[in-house]
Amino acid sequence: MPEKPDLKFKALVARKNNSGGTTLSIDERLTTDLPDHNVLIRVHYSSLNYKDALSATGKPGVTKLYPHTPGIDAAGVVEWSTDSRISVGDEILVTGYDLGQNTSGGFGEYVCVPADWCVQLPEELTLRESMILGTAGFTAAYGVKKIVDQDIALDNGPLLVTGATGGVGSLAVAILAKIGFKVIAVTGKADQEPFLRKIGAAKVSGRDWVTDVPHSPMLSPRWSAAIDTVGGKMLDAVIRQTDHNGVVACCGNILGGKLETSIYPLILRGISVMGIDSGNCLMKDRVEIWNKLANKWKPSNLESMSHKCGLSDLPREIETILKGNQVGRTLIDLRD
Repeated sequence: MPEKPDLKFKALVARKNNSGGTTLSIDERLTTDLPDHNVLIRVHYSSLNYKDALSATGKPGVTKLYPHTPGIDAAGVVEWSTDSRISVGDEILVTGYDLGQNTSGGFGEYVCVPADWCVQLPEELTLRESMILGTAGFTAAYGVKKIVDQDIALDNGPLLVTGATGGVGSLAVAILAKIGFKVIAVTGKADQEPFLRKIGAAKVSGRDWVTDVPHSPMLSPRWSAAIDTVGGKMLDAVIRQTDHNGVVACCGNILGGKLETSIYPLILRGISVMGIDSGNCLMKDRVEIWNKLANKWKPSNLESMSHKCGLSDLPREIETILKGNQVGRTLIDLRD
């Protein structure tokens, strides 16, 4: 087998500084310095997720060793492979696992990853589309799968999505609307109602509409299922207002990592609370979800849900997402 090519490339690199944070720069690196895995991918596109911003700024719990290149998403073309399942020239997408956490990630023009992390790009999906979706779209779709697999029908009543202007939330709204559900989008950004209506929300409500309710163990049901992206008191309120045999899929902790709620919705209404672990889900589920996103679950207005940037724009975009001001998706173009 040929040795890994020795190529120069550009990457965003985060370095720890004396103040405890990080300094970001665009550096020239060598592919031979990347991890010793068996697939080298020339990255065409990546995307910005909240976890990337935490890694880039040195927040604990994501990345242990610096200097480091974040980016938990990457889509591109195979440059070199020693695995028989993957050939040079294949179009590949990688999301989750350890990419961009402690393995050099998609904010560089090349990544080197294990073949077991690689998903062959579905024919009906472009590399660009796959990264407008990225981990956020995959997470949203995984939540949708958990709802659909529990036989929540279109006529069961509306579905709720919290944090609806963020990456996961906005794509959850768009996917659910695409397959026919009536979606209530919950957001703290009242000025983004036109955006949410455009991507498929039937109703847009503020956070208080969900959380400003009595502390009773159970409340009158207002939705048949929900995807919650924020956690904390929001998740508690969502659970207590979900209808009989409903599903609450949860994936976020912006409002806190602890959940204090009532057991009664679970044992008297049969509600299922399901976590979404998109980073390490089984490959068979991963392939199934990406194939759905390439077909029946692909939002019809996908392009309008994103804006494009390059590596040099990333520090500004990282600051935006950390402040909670990101709307939709940030697509990173690494082709130049």
